[in-house]
Amino acid sequence: MGNFATSAVILAVLFGGAILGLRLRQALPGHHLAEDSKNIVLLGAGLVVTMSALVLGLLVHSAQTAFDAQRAELMQLSGKIVWLDRVLASYGPDARPARERLKVATLRALETLWNDKSGRPAGATGDLYSEIQALQPASDAQRTAQATAAGLANDIGQTRWLMFEQRQGRLPRALLVGLVAWLTCVFVAFGLFSPPNPTVVASLLVTALSVTGAIFLVLEMYSPYGGLIQVTDEPLRAALEQLVR
Repeated sequence: MGNFATSAVILAVLFGGAILGLRLRQALPGHHLAEDSKNIVLLGAGLVVTMSALVLGLLVHSAQTAFDAQRAELMQLSGKIVWLDRVLASYGPDARPARERLKVATLRALETLWNDKSGRPAGATGDLYSEIQALQPASDAQRTAQATAAGLANDIGQTRWLMFEQRQGRLPRALLVGLVAWLTCVFVAFGLFSPPNPTVVASLLVTALSVTGAIFLVLEMYSPYGGLIQVTDEPLRAALEQLVR
């Protein structure tokens, strides 16, 4: 289920809880809505609101951390790609095929990160490493360049796999269900002690939309290469422009 669909379901559940509370208000006997009962219920709702706010804050922080990590790793990857091309250029004409392979690997990374749902690292990085290892250096300078290039290619491959593994992170379903259940209880309590008029209903809807919006942002940040909140591909495209043509 996509983030939009998940958020729509959460909105329906939260607002449905508020409507349920309004219905219960009309159905319950009067003594159930007395001041003492109201105080106890609202006190419990306040406790649940506090717990929900803490959990939601932790989720936002965790999602932002994951998003920032992907962005930082992409910038690192882009920088290493450009530097690897420069090292291969210093090796000489014999490294031209490896530079072409690097360009292919970079193009493939662009395709898989933002377009391919699996986002699995392509085999081009491994081919690039093999291409570098197959070089036959004829001088100390070329041997140094080959060793440096091999290390950079290895780092690029590791970073690519790290980005792939990290993008598989998702908001734990049990935690999301528990949070929504707590918030639903709160909205039921809101509706239970609110007069059933259009102003109250509109206010409850806006509140449900606001809470759902926060959860939607968390879900989006856990999907950094798709949706409304994305890691920009500009660093990788800028690196691609620097590669051999």
